[in-house]
Amino acid sequence: MNAEILTVSELNRAARQLLEQHFPLLWVSGEISNLTRAASGHLYFSLKDDQAQVRCVMFRSRAQLLPWRLENGQQVEAQTLVTLYEARGEFQLNVEALRRAGLGRLYERFLQLRDKLGREGLLDAARKRPLPRYPCRVGIVTSAQAAALSDVLAAFARRAKHVELIVYPTLVQGTDAPASLVAALAKAYERAECDLLLLVRGGGSLEDLWAFNDEAVARQIAAAPMPIIAGIGHETDTTIADLVADQRAATPTAAAELASAGWHAAAKELATLATTLQRTLRTALEGRMQAVDRLALRLIHPAQRLAAGRQRLESLEHRLHAAIERRLAQQTRLGPLEHRLRRAIHDRLARCQHSLSRCRGALVGLSPLATLERGYSIVRQVDGTIVRDASRLAAGERIELQFARGKACGHIETITPAGDL
Repeated sequence: MNAEILTVSELNRAARQLLEQHFPLLWVSGEISNLTRAASGHLYFSLKDDQAQVRCVMFRSRAQLLPWRLENGQQVEAQTLVTLYEARGEFQLNVEALRRAGLGRLYERFLQLRDKLGREGLLDAARKRPLPRYPCRVGIVTSAQAAALSDVLAAFARRAKHVELIVYPTLVQGTDAPASLVAALAKAYERAECDLLLLVRGGGSLEDLWAFNDEAVARQIAAAPMPIIAGIGHETDTTIADLVADQRAATPTAAAELASAGWHAAAKELATLATTLQRTLRTALEGRMQAVDRLALRLIHPAQRLAAGRQRLESLEHRLHAAIERRLAQQTRLGPLEHRLRRAIHDRLARCQHSLSRCRGALVGLSPLATLERGYSIVRQVDGTIVRDASRLAAGERIELQFARGKACGHIETITPAGDL
């Protein structure tokens, strides 16, 4: 037979896949034992009952979400994935979530009531009222001995100490707590002395907070004539009271901060405006002070003004005398210079006239007109060329003669070369 031979790895992988496919995500109850906290943050432990146990692992990403510290001996309900650790071939459960044993039934009751009130519209956002921005009197429904009350009082003292606070004491835990909560809320409604109510309680387990999941308490909250802020438990806790209230706060302190938000913002804005006003007034005052200083510098006593005027007049008089003296001295120096200048100009002019006369005579002697006056004439060919050599002319050629006064035209009869003269 050619039977398939599997390696150990293949066998373990097939077994793991078979387990994970066959078993859906399910809840398993048991007691915690052999608990080990690894440095990586993973939790390793066993779930056991009277007859068996199974190894479990809860990885860090899930373990850090636990709202309480896991210890050996605790009875829990674990939401698990059935699998096999391939490396060791060990059957184990991968734990996705943990809750204390018995909380599953409470949670189912929570979901049933939530769905019921939701169908009636008590959880609708449309029915929730806006919180008053500046409440003058705030009611606090909580235990008089609770730390939540101290947190709320401290928050108001820090953010809006002028707001009047009225405490309506009530039980917040135990079998009698729902009736006590209903009575405290009824008293607050009847007295109608508050603009806003805070329903607060510190953190605890689901059983500790169960009074706030009571139907009678939820309906009493829904019937409130004024807005209600619910600040119950820690940030991760959610109760029916939180869902029915007009506003949910993560903690009692957060509820007080929501209630005082308007006053706190107004105080911050007022402080900002006060700072701006002080800065503006200081700037304006400093500007006016500078203006006064400048004007003060311009305020001079009349006697001082007269003294300054006299001093200026004396200075101008001195400058005037000095200018007159400089002018007279200049005129004294300029007299001889003027006489010398006139004589130099006269001599220069005479020399220029004499030179001009000599040049005129030279030009007259060299002028062609003067030569013509002595009986000479200028012979030109038809194209205007002056004839200096008779050999350049031809018999019968037309010529032009220029005299000192007038011109004449003629023709060449005969030509005598220069050598025959």
